[in-house]
Amino acid sequence: MTGPGIDLSGKTAFVTGGTRGIGLAIGNALYAAGAKVAVVGRDAARAREVASGMGDRAFGVACDVAQEDQVLSAVAAAEATLGAVDILVNNAGLTRDNILLRLNEQDWDAVLDANLKGAFHTTRAVIKGMMKRRAGRIINMSSIVGLTGNKGQANYAASKAGLIGFTKSVAKEYASRNILVNCIAPGFIETDMTASLPDAARATLLEQIALGRLGRPEDVAGAVLFLASDLAGYITGQVLVVDGGMVI
Repeated sequence: MTGPGIDLSGKTAFVTGGTRGIGLAIGNALYAAGAKVAVVGRDAARAREVASGMGDRAFGVACDVAQEDQVLSAVAAAEATLGAVDILVNNAGLTRDNILLRLNEQDWDAVLDANLKGAFHTTRAVIKGMMKRRAGRIINMSSIVGLTGNKGQANYAASKAGLIGFTKSVAKEYASRNILVNCIAPGFIETDMTASLPDAARATLLEQIALGRLGRPEDVAGAVLFLASDLAGYITGQVLVVDGGMVI
């Protein structure tokens, strides 16, 4: 998984939504490459359990990224234990799907707060330190839905499209400090959400994917590992689509 030339020894990564699915795969990949990893999730016990399973270079911390005070506390705790954050992965997010006329304001706000405002909070919390060190990697998890839209997901699509604009803006602001900011747009990945798809819906979905399979969390983790590494040292403000050729 580490691949040729990828060595993150001495680096500290802060991975939100890191206790399951894609976030867990990302944390494992970064840890395997030598990084120290802060596993961030809403459930403190689960975050500690995941970190313990990784090894002594991991630290579990609870945080609701929609709450700025919790983000500041979590970053401070992670840095006190592991050292200054070099790699921020904004993976935390949620869905509250419904067609527009049935989508209430609470579900709109909850998704935008977690998926978009959360990245704003975490990025602001680590950016000053990265500026002082003149180095940093920020990787935001968008979605192909942020590029294409999707019925019943106006709130989710808006949050993920917003992350792309956020990524490009922050990349331009801090490129002079060698802070590289990029975005990954996964397609349909084998997670708890896709596991519940009916067989007919899954078959229809697979017909749209050139590679003929759903992605694995490790497919996304590999892209994160690349963007966090020296191999991506001249890449910033970009959107890397990881969808098996669904959107070409």
